[in-house]
Amino acid sequence: MTASTSTPPITSQTIPVATPATSPGGLIDVPAGLAGVRAADTALGDVRGSEGFYHYRQYSAIDLARTRTLEDVWFLQFEGHLPDSAELVDFRAQIDELRDLPPQLADMLPALATAGSSSAMLPRLRTALSMLASIEGSRPVYGARPEDRRRDAMRVAAVTPTLLAGIYRLRRGESPLAPRPGLSAAAQWLYLLTGQEPESRDPRDVSAIDQYLVCTVDHGFNASTFTARVVTSTGADVASAVCSAIGAFSGPLHGGAPDRALAALDDIGSPDRAEEWVRARVTSGERIMGFGHAVYRTDDPRAALLRGIAQERGGRLAEFATEVEKTVIRVLAELKPGRSLNTNVEFWAVVVMEQAGLARDLFTPTFTVSRVIGWTANVLEQAQDSKIIRPSARYTGLPAPQPVPELDQVSAA
Repeated sequence: MTASTSTPPITSQTIPVATPATSPGGLIDVPAGLAGVRAADTALGDVRGSEGFYHYRQYSAIDLARTRTLEDVWFLQFEGHLPDSAELVDFRAQIDELRDLPPQLADMLPALATAGSSSAMLPRLRTALSMLASIEGSRPVYGARPEDRRRDAMRVAAVTPTLLAGIYRLRRGESPLAPRPGLSAAAQWLYLLTGQEPESRDPRDVSAIDQYLVCTVDHGFNASTFTARVVTSTGADVASAVCSAIGAFSGPLHGGAPDRALAALDDIGSPDRAEEWVRARVTSGERIMGFGHAVYRTDDPRAALLRGIAQERGGRLAEFATEVEKTVIRVLAELKPGRSLNTNVEFWAVVVMEQAGLARDLFTPTFTVSRVIGWTANVLEQAQDSKIIRPSARYTGLPAPQPVPELDQVSAA
C-alpha cells in the first residue's frame, strides 16, 4: 500500500518547536505543560494540529483506519512497514499465542476484579499487569536484547484485552472467557466481553470497533505516551512503563473522558435544550466534555472519521448527537471567540461504541485496548536510547537555606 496522495508532505517547517529562553541559574524556560517542546525524535508518527492531520510512520492514520486492520497497524508500529499476507498470518499467530493468562494470574483475577466498591477497571488492569510482570519475570529494558524487549511488549499488548474483559465479566458475576484463536483483534475484544460469536453479531459492530481501535493506537507525545517513555528511559521493564501510562491515561482530561461525553448528551436530553445547557456550563466555568483539544486547531480527524461511521449507521443517538454538535460549536464560537473548540474524538467515539452495544463503562477500556499498542511501540523505540529523561523545575518556595528551628520551637508552632 502507498501513502494517500492527499497526505500532506512531512517537512520540518510543519513541526512547531518552542524557542527556549535561558533563565538565571542556567535553566531553560519552556511553555507550561511543555507545549510545543520537542522532547525526543520518533519514527512512529506525529500530529500536525494546525492541519488537522496525524500519521503512523509514513501513512495517514485515517487512511489506515479506513483500509487496514488493527493487526496491520500493530505490525507497522513494531516492524516499521506494513505486512504482506504471509507476514500478517504469522503476526496474528504470534498474538494468539500471547493472549492467554498464566494460571497463577487467572487464579488471582477474581479477587482483584471484585475487590472494593469502585467499578473502575484501569486501576485493576495496572495491578494485573504488575502481577503478570512478577509472575513471568519481566526484564528491565536496559541491557535486554531487542528480541526480548519485543516479546515483552507483544505480551503486554496482547494480554491487555484478555485482562480487561475478564475483569469486566467477573464484576458482573460472569466467568472470564478464554481467547479464541483466529479472531481479528476487534472481533476478539467483542467476543471476550460478550461471548457472542462473530458470525451472530452485526458485522457493522466489528468494522466500527476496528476502525475506532486503529484511529486511536497512537497520537504523538500525549501525556500517557510521554509518561511511558519517561519510565522506559530509566531502564525499567515494559509492564512498569505501561502501568505508568495507564495511570496517566485514566485521568478525565485524557483517556478517561469518553463516558463523560455520553453523560453530557444524557444531561442535555433533547436538541432544544443544548444551547441553554452549554451557556450554563460555560458561565459556571465548566469544561464541555467532547469539545476542544490541546493540539488540534481544526476538526479532530478522528472525530470526523467516527462521525461518518455513526451517521452512516444512523439511529436516534446519531441524529441527536449531530444536532447537539452543531449547537455546541455555534454557542462556543459565540461565547469564546478566537478559540478553536471543535468536536474531539471522545464525542463521536461514545456514539460509535454505543451503537456497537458496548456499555459506557467499557468506553475507556476499549480506548486502552488500542492505545497499549502505541505505548509499547514507544517503549521499544525509547529503549534504544540510554539517556534518562530528567528535566528540572523552577523552585518557587521560601528562600533557602533557612535556619532549622529547635524542636521546642517546632512544637510551639
